Amino acid sequence: MSPRNSRAEAARTRERIVGVAVEEASRIGLEGLTIGALAERLAMSKAGVVGPFGSREELQYAALERAGAIFRTIVIDPLADTPPGVARLTRLIDRWIDYLAECPFPGGCFATAASAELDGRPGPLRDRLRSAVVDWRALLASEIAAAQAETGTAHRPPSEIATVLVGISMAVNQEIQLLDDPSAARRGRAAMRTAAGLPT
Repeated sequence: MSPRNSRAEAARTRERIVGVAVEEASRIGLEGLTIGALAERLAMSKAGVVGPFGSREELQYAALERAGAIFRTIVIDPLADTPPGVARLTRLIDRWIDYLAECPFPGGCFATAASAELDGRPGPLRDRLRSAVVDWRALLASEIAAAQAETGTAHRPPSEIATVLVGISMAVNQEIQLLDDPSAARRGRAAMRTAAGLPT
């Protein structure tokens, strides 16, 4: 096998491991990930699973990063062709709710589950999640501010509205995942739009 083919195969193996790790972490939590369980599911040796990452902690980081990339691909990236303002914020909310309703993770919203798991566990993994959440909230507040600037109304500060929207998203995730409520997405979409001062 040529070096180029070897690198490509190694990259494919790494991607496969991370994909399974994200699925497992969404079910049992990032701290619940074990090299042994992943090796069994992947039909690989433990050394083969941990090798591309160097440690279990780096594998956890990779799973967290992959989950964030999937969220960005579904919710944020499709907004690139829409200028900041009411239409963009409306699309963001719609895609966010669609992400929750048709979640790519078997355990529901990855960030919601990871936040509940790690918020009381200081350490590098919590720090990395915290950084991602801070960035998301800042982006959300920026989109809200742009919509307010377009309409000339600012009934509440953008950061306050961002907090409300995040809270609604967590409630919707619970209603979908735990309560199996088929009306959760519709109700959540209306609640988010109302909180953001958008037409429902």
